[in-house]
Amino acid sequence: MPRRTVPEPFALKVGTRIRELRKERGLSLGKLADACYLSKGHLSSVEHGLAAITIQTIERLALGFGVPPLYLLTFAADDERAKTAELLREMSNADVRKIRRRIQEETGIRVKRS
Repeated sequence: MPRRTVPEPFALKVGTRIRELRKERGLSLGKLADACYLSKGHLSSVEHGLAAITIQTIERLALGFGVPPLYLLTFAADDERAKTAELLREMSNADVRKIRRRIQEETGIRVKRS
C-alpha cells in the first residue's frame, strides 16, 4: 500500500499516541523499531499518520512497549473510560487487580472469562 502524503485523522491520532508512549519510555525511534521488528522508516510513517497500520503492527508495537494493544488505541482526552485506562496503565498489576476486585464488589459487575 502506498504511503499517504496527507495524514489520515485517526491514523495521526494513533501515531501521536505511539510517539507519546515512545518518548515517555525514553526510546528512540530506532530502538522501538528494533524492539517491534519494524523498519525505522515505517515506524516514523506510522507516528506521522502516513502509513496504514495493521493489526499485526499494533500487536508488534504493544509487545515492544510491553503493554496490551488497548493502550495504543486509548486516548485519555476522549472519555472517562479512556482516562481510567490511562491511570491503570501506570499502576502495577497487583494494584490493578485490587481495584478490579473492589469495583466488582461495589457494583456486582463480573467480567466474563473467555
